[in-house]
Amino acid sequence: MSKTYVVTGGASGIGAATTALLRERGHRVITVDLKDADVTADLSRPEGRRQAVAAVQELAPVLHGIVPCAGLAPLTGRDPELLAAVNYFGAVEVVDGLLPNLVEGASVVLLSSNSVTVQPGWPASLAKTFLKGDEFAAREQAAKTPVVMVYPASKAALAWWARKHAPRLARHGVRVNAIAPGLIDTPMSDGVKKDPVFGRFASTYPTILDRPGRPEEVAQLIAFLLSEESSLIVGTTILVDGGTDALSHKYWPSGRATGRVASTAAGGALNLAAKAMSSAPVRKVMRARSSK
Repeated sequence: MSKTYVVTGGASGIGAATTALLRERGHRVITVDLKDADVTADLSRPEGRRQAVAAVQELAPVLHGIVPCAGLAPLTGRDPELLAAVNYFGAVEVVDGLLPNLVEGASVVLLSSNSVTVQPGWPASLAKTFLKGDEFAAREQAAKTPVVMVYPASKAALAWWARKHAPRLARHGVRVNAIAPGLIDTPMSDGVKKDPVFGRFASTYPTILDRPGRPEEVAQLIAFLLSEESSLIVGTTILVDGGTDALSHKYWPSGRATGRVASTAAGGALNLAAKAMSSAPVRKVMRARSSK
């Protein structure tokens, strides 16, 4: 059955690859971008997001999925407030605006980033400010933060948004997940490679596969998460980075984030409880024998 999807940032990169794949499979895709799209809108501004939502609703009152791909790279000299506005608010406000149009069984796929797990030092406090939904406060805090740190904070907030709002969207019959790409061969990453400060890091970006990803590879994962075949996957973030995160975190998944001491103590308590329970029948038998 042909379905209707919305892809922001659909003019290039992962968005364009996703659009091409979905259309190849017989689906209708409404793209949103600054140019070369079905809907042209500036997602860095609240009015631009409202314009995009209204235009999409006019084109398609019934939607089966949303993929907010629009985003900016943390290039030298880029306005951190602009990046914050596009990467986070340009995604979640479009999703919330189009939520009434999503049918039961629909899916939302947000684009996080593996920079959340492999790049050290980004401010979790900024990610939490994003998550509160106060754009003025988020932009104010981002303006005081290096753009290279605003990027992973915005992407962490998207992953956290998916987890936080998964129950709310599920009540509408909608699943939400996020993916976390690494270095993907797109115009965005080309810009990073040419950056006078960060270019040298991009050129030596480590992966197990020893190559950057292709946008078509990421599109395959997005298409899967949009499909009914992924019906049990909800509220999670899937890494698609050629193994970069695996190189950085060899022991993952890890236990609950209660700290090593607390986790060890909890584990010890559970072991003691288990031993007590397993030995309880033996003690009962011994008491029964001694009473004879």
